[in-house]
Amino acid sequence: MTSKSHAESTPQATTIVILGASGDLTRRKLIPSLCNLFCKGKLGPEVQIVGMARSNLTEQEFRDSLIEGMEAFDEFSPDSQEWDEFTSRIHYCHGDVASNDDLQALEETLRSVEPAGTPANRLYYLALAPFLYGPAILNLGSTGMAREENCWRRVVIEKPFGVDLQSARELNKLVHSVFAERQVFRIDHYLGKETVQNLLVFRFANTIFEPIWNRNYIDNVQITVSETVSVSDRAGYYDQAGVMRDMFQNHLLQLLSVVAMEPPSSFEADLLRNEKVKVLNAVRRSAPEFATQTVVHAQYDGYLHESGVPAGSRTPTYAAMRLNVDNWRWQGVPFYLRSGKGLNDKRTEIMIEFRRPPHLMFPQDISPNILAIQVQPDEGWHLEFQAKSPDEKMELRPVDLEFHYDDSFGGQAIPDAYERLLLDALTGDASLFTRSDEIEEAWEIMDPIIRGFAAPDAPAPASYVVGSNGPELADDFLAKDDRRWLNRSWQH
Repeated sequence: MTSKSHAESTPQATTIVILGASGDLTRRKLIPSLCNLFCKGKLGPEVQIVGMARSNLTEQEFRDSLIEGMEAFDEFSPDSQEWDEFTSRIHYCHGDVASNDDLQALEETLRSVEPAGTPANRLYYLALAPFLYGPAILNLGSTGMAREENCWRRVVIEKPFGVDLQSARELNKLVHSVFAERQVFRIDHYLGKETVQNLLVFRFANTIFEPIWNRNYIDNVQITVSETVSVSDRAGYYDQAGVMRDMFQNHLLQLLSVVAMEPPSSFEADLLRNEKVKVLNAVRRSAPEFATQTVVHAQYDGYLHESGVPAGSRTPTYAAMRLNVDNWRWQGVPFYLRSGKGLNDKRTEIMIEFRRPPHLMFPQDISPNILAIQVQPDEGWHLEFQAKSPDEKMELRPVDLEFHYDDSFGGQAIPDAYERLLLDALTGDASLFTRSDEIEEAWEIMDPIIRGFAAPDAPAPASYVVGSNGPELADDFLAKDDRRWLNRSWQH
């Protein structure tokens, strides 16, 4: 047996290129996640990181600016040996992604940190304002920096991906003029959360749940993403987006697709994404003029006084909607989605309410079984079922079966979603990233609703008090269907 040559056994050099590296995303998410991967031994010695931004910084000034982002991670100290070893891999290039000349200068910087004479892989991360996605991608193409020659090139694109269906299609077309779809990683950090990934395991690795995961046993599904924060300094951006573009088109529809999808034949990226696309394709579309029949919207008191919000703005900060998935599994099962800012708690939760027993032999009324999937915080699962109270004649009360990550895995820290997604992008696993047709299907669902509420004769958003559970209008919305919101958040 002959041993492998050094060239064959040495991993190929890889450079992570962060475009827009002086921004908040880099400090708060990307660098801490990459540092975590490094400290766990998952970022090989062949990986370098190069940041580019318009901020006129030296390399050392750029490295120093990243320390504040690490303060949120208690297990790391900015002056630790690990941090010093990690930052020795970080380099900086001052420039504008919209400038072809500056991209050429970036290419020279990359070649200076990559091994001479050996092709290096590159992951381009667009940590940019959305209006710069197009210029950055076109310049990566025109400078030859997207070309693959004995190496790979990949690009990670943050949300929002377009502002409507037409702009999303145009951006997809522009991206595909430079990169093949296999090279494109559209990131939605919700799909990187451990509980969302575990939902696939829960459904498809446990035979006791999948047989009842359908219209015969499930009455309705409720997906909630609530935030306590107001729009504050993001008001300028937020007023152009609103809650439907900011949360529903991406996060909430992604969660819906994972709950409702059929099992793929294997855990392979395109097979998994095929099933998610089928779900979104089956979601019933609403004409703009009928949007108000299936959606309610509201605005928190004081929104109009936020800096950057124009007088009389009708941008919603809260919405609740009913969607129907018209296929064999889910026909007749409503999916209720809601999200808002300035609410009384921060949580992301999926609630599955099962049907009541067809005949009740007990004298008291009982609540239906409920499965709660807590995505954040206090990640875990809770199944509520009925049991007899001890020392009573025949009195029933609801009890819970619970699973919590911190209980079941010895307090092992749950990695940030960006950590998982960055590693997947480096290894080329697109399972948890959004494909082009998936993006367009989501916009096809949301576009008519957004247009319907933008019409001159559409109702103005209702109001709700900051710190409340949302507008009463949302409660009335479910009451019309003879249902109620399952406002439950478990703590243990």
